[in-house]
Amino acid sequence: MGGVNILTRYNLHMAHIVIDPESRSLEERCALIKTPRKNRKRFPEGCVQVMDDVSQALDAADPAHNLYPAIVYGPSVSSESQRIYYLVRWL
Repeated sequence: MGGVNILTRYNLHMAHIVIDPESRSLEERCALIKTPRKNRKRFPEGCVQVMDDVSQALDAADPAHNLYPAIVYGPSVSSESQRIYYLVRWL
């Protein structure tokens, strides 16, 4: 891959994700995810609201309205040309 150091991250609760440490746009971020189910591993950009920090994500969480705090990785472009975030873990 042209000398780029690619890392692979595994987590018991998330899908296999390839991480490029030299990327300036892909990174772990605190977020609120709007979803009716917490069993998905990736979410379209329209369902993800990036937050400044963990406490802001936790404070804004509202399970009654399907808003859950999480750490996500992305955004990445899917094979369907959609921008998606991968779930790292729920907060």
